[in-house]
Amino acid sequence: MIQEKYIKKCRVIPGKKVDLIRFGTGWAQDEELKAAGKEAVKERALDILEQNRRELDAAQELLWASDTDAVLIILQGMDTSGKDGTIKHVMSGVNPQGCRVTSFKVPSDEELDHDFLWRYWRHLPARGEIGVFNRSYYEEVLVVKVHLELVEAQHLPEGKRNKQFWKARYEDINAYERHLTQNGTVILKFFLHISKEEQKERLLDRLKKEEKLWKFSVSDLAERQYWDDHIEAYEDMLHATSTEWAPWYVIPADHKWVARTLVADIISTTIQSLDLRYPRVTDEQRMALRNARKQLEQE
Repeated sequence: MIQEKYIKKCRVIPGKKVDLIRFGTGWAQDEELKAAGKEAVKERALDILEQNRRELDAAQELLWASDTDAVLIILQGMDTSGKDGTIKHVMSGVNPQGCRVTSFKVPSDEELDHDFLWRYWRHLPARGEIGVFNRSYYEEVLVVKVHLELVEAQHLPEGKRNKQFWKARYEDINAYERHLTQNGTVILKFFLHISKEEQKERLLDRLKKEEKLWKFSVSDLAERQYWDDHIEAYEDMLHATSTEWAPWYVIPADHKWVARTLVADIISTTIQSLDLRYPRVTDEQRMALRNARKQLEQE
């Protein structure tokens, strides 16, 4: 398992201002890792990732059987930060019957005619399930905040879209998540933190390889021009919505194996910490099971 000091480095302290420059995007988070060397760290990380995938498989079965808690995983990040790949590699061993992934795209006309949280309610995981949101209601204080014309498309009452407006949205999100956690949903929120230089390399990689051309969108390049605005929106959001009941983790994402290993470890460790138990079998049920076994053995 990953040492707690590295998990702690990723966790956003509730109430503390966030400066993303202080959160690294690479693999060498301290002198100890640098001294070990990249290849040694990568090899160890991949071993931990595989171990966590096995443990997550077992933990999910127990989560499903207990039917008392749900887990909601939220992935946010700039374009090319690795959200899709993280889902694929971290959740690859999980039983699809108990896991549901929802990727949120541009809202429909029907969704725009409801409050900004409405379309997300419908995709929440049930008890016993793991739900993964690839992008989420946090888009409503991120891309929407950078592009104010998207706010106007939501048919809201007249009013200023000032600091008080965004403060109210942060408060709505915190209350929403507080409600979910009080009713048995564990919320794990990950911001995949990629550098501008690494994003450039990944966009170029898509343009250079025939099999990746389909993944490139001109809008990705256009959005890159708003990089600083997006970073500011993320810093404001992380500061306002990292809470004791639903903290944010800023995950270094310039190296995919780093991001996947950290995310897998936090998910696996969190589910195991719930102290879940298989349903208790009563004496009456045990008697019925013994009779069923006896009947089968006598056929």
